[in-house]
Amino acid sequence: MFDPQPTDPLLYHQRGAVVVLTLNRPETRNALSGEAVFAAFEAAIARLNADTSVHAAILTGAGTAFCSGGNLAEMRDRGGMFGGTPAQIAAAYKAGIQRIPRAFQTLQVPIIAAVNGPAIGAGNDLACLCDIRIATSTARFAESFVKLGIVPGDGGAWLLPRVVGASRAAEMALTGDAISADEALRCGLVSRVVAPEALMDEALALAGRIAANPPQVLRWTKQLLRQAQTATLDEALDQAGIFQGLAHQTADHAEAIAAFFDKRPPVFKG
Repeated sequence: MFDPQPTDPLLYHQRGAVVVLTLNRPETRNALSGEAVFAAFEAAIARLNADTSVHAAILTGAGTAFCSGGNLAEMRDRGGMFGGTPAQIAAAYKAGIQRIPRAFQTLQVPIIAAVNGPAIGAGNDLACLCDIRIATSTARFAESFVKLGIVPGDGGAWLLPRVVGASRAAEMALTGDAISADEALRCGLVSRVVAPEALMDEALALAGRIAANPPQVLRWTKQLLRQAQTATLDEALDQAGIFQGLAHQTADHAEAIAAFFDKRPPVFKG
């Protein structure tokens, strides 16, 4: 029942220990709107969490855009999430696009955003939900809500400062201006910029280097990184100690130590 179809809003393809998720609405430049899109992210993340054969994931977009954010036609027509009273709109956001960041907050598998084109508004925030971002030289990024007379309703004001720092996030959110891939690299929004034709090769190579490590330790490490965004040092140390106690008892830890002394590549089995 998981076979991807050409009309699925989010394609799911597994290559060994790496899954590639592809936003598949090129006709809307991969806008984040509609129940099918929100449910697809929830289903894909639940599937990634449940499948221990998956060690890493990549998120990219079909066509020329990574994600254009909200559907402007629906905003104009006050359809979808954008109609009704202020209270009704707030409820629609909670029942709609806000399901995506909530789902990502539960994701156990490391994920790379392979930003193949513009990442605008909620698209920029979607990239920030990923652990690592790499971009093509033609990509652009914008926290552009203010230019449409709205606020980052999908959690961007929480996400962006944690990626680029408070001052740079404020500049992006309060001007709404787009920045180039090179500027995104300078401010830490992405960790590398590559030629368009090299994007997926680079993303797969990076995912492969991640996936070569013990899968359960990858999930614990990601959980520690996520917790560190809001935890005190004492809380972070306590959780690290718990996971470390578990990690020292795993067969993969024993294999890593044995491989080191045997001077051979380790073989991890999770």
